[in-house]
Amino acid sequence: MIVTIFRENIFSMEPIVVEFKGYTITTDKSLMIPSDVYQWLSEISYWTKGVPNDIFMRSFENSYCIGAIINGRHVGFGRLITDYATFAYLADVYVEEPHRGIGLATKMMELLFNLDWVKNLRGIKLATLDAHVLYRKFGFSEPKFPERLMEISRPGIYTDNQNSNT
Repeated sequence: MIVTIFRENIFSMEPIVVEFKGYTITTDKSLMIPSDVYQWLSEISYWTKGVPNDIFMRSFENSYCIGAIINGRHVGFGRLITDYATFAYLADVYVEEPHRGIGLATKMMELLFNLDWVKNLRGIKLATLDAHVLYRKFGFSEPKFPERLMEISRPGIYTDNQNSNT
């Protein structure tokens, strides 16, 4: 027996392209500069330093991404890892240091969290070291039942430091 299930074609969603304070904020991957994002994540971030390019590219291609671009440089990024129906995990959010303090991260999150399909997700999770204030603006809070959460953690998987706590 073959069962046909209606599924909205998520890949036909119109991409977001917004001008904000001289920056282009977009979900259109054809406008993004993955090499810039890869460089920042693999060399500067505390959470995915040393990630191989092929692993990064697979994560980029299989996520709903948003980015901030100015003068041909990708200076801000974030992605939702999602099934587009019930759950998402917000990951790899950053704004390069010289571009912080003008609301880029807030604007990127505002655009993401105002999408209809995102508003209808049952749950969205994230992990952050220092951006709690930003994420609380969008409804994030500490887990109500942290004892129910479990994880497999391999923080040093891309580096020689397999025992890293970052």
